[in-house]
Amino acid sequence: MTENLRQIFDADVRDISYLDEGTGPAIVLLPEAGLDFAYFGALASILVEEDFRVVRIAARRSDAQTLHELAQDVVDVLEHLGISEAWIGGHGFGGAVARTVAIDHHERVSGVLLLGVTRDAPYGEDFDAEVRAVFGDSFSPQTDVRQMQADALAATDGAAWQPVADATPVLVVQGSADRVTPVEGGESLRDAAPGLVSVKAVDGAGHFFPLTHPGETSWFIEDHLDWD
Repeated sequence: MTENLRQIFDADVRDISYLDEGTGPAIVLLPEAGLDFAYFGALASILVEEDFRVVRIAARRSDAQTLHELAQDVVDVLEHLGISEAWIGGHGFGGAVARTVAIDHHERVSGVLLLGVTRDAPYGEDFDAEVRAVFGDSFSPQTDVRQMQADALAATDGAAWQPVADATPVLVVQGSADRVTPVEGGESLRDAAPGLVSVKAVDGAGHFFPLTHPGETSWFIEDHLDWD
C-alpha cells in the first residue's frame, strides 16, 4: 500500500488517520508528538517486506483528556481492522501511548516496542533542534495536536502508564546520540524490569532514527520478534 491509501476512523468525531499494510503478525507504529506517521514510511515498508502487518496510527484531531483516551483510540482502530493482538510500538510520545495500551488493554498486546523512552512533555530546545535537523527549518509539528498530547500526558498519573505491564515483553530501540529521549531512559526501564525489557542502540543516531536509520531499526525489531 502507499500513502494515498490512508484511511480515516471515526471521521465525524476523533478523525484518526491510519494506514494498514501487509499481512502477518501485527505491529502498530505511533508517531512522535505533533507529527504525522508518514516518516515511518521506509521502516514500515521494510517490515512489510519481512511479512509483518504494519498499522500506522496518527493522533486524533479532537481533544483527549488523558493518555487513557489516546490508548483507547489505538484499540478502537485495531478492533475496526479485526486485529485481536499486536505489538504496540511508539516513537517518543507515541511510546507513552503504547505503554498505556499495554496496561489498560493487556489482552490486546503481544509486546511493546519503544523507539526511545520518553517521560516528559514533547517540548524543548533539543526536540525542536532534532526536528529542524531532519525536516528542515521551515517545518514545524502540528501545534494543536502537540498541545493536546502534552496536556493529556500532564493530566495522567505517571504510575498509570510508566510501569512495565505484567508479563509484557518490551523492546527498546534508541539512538545513541538522541538528545530528546537519551539512552539512559531505556537503561533505567531495563533496570526496573530486567526480565522483560531488552535494549538495543542504533550507533550514532539521533532522535529520528526510525527515519534516518530504518534498516538498522527494522533489523532489531525483526530479530527480537524472531520472525523468519
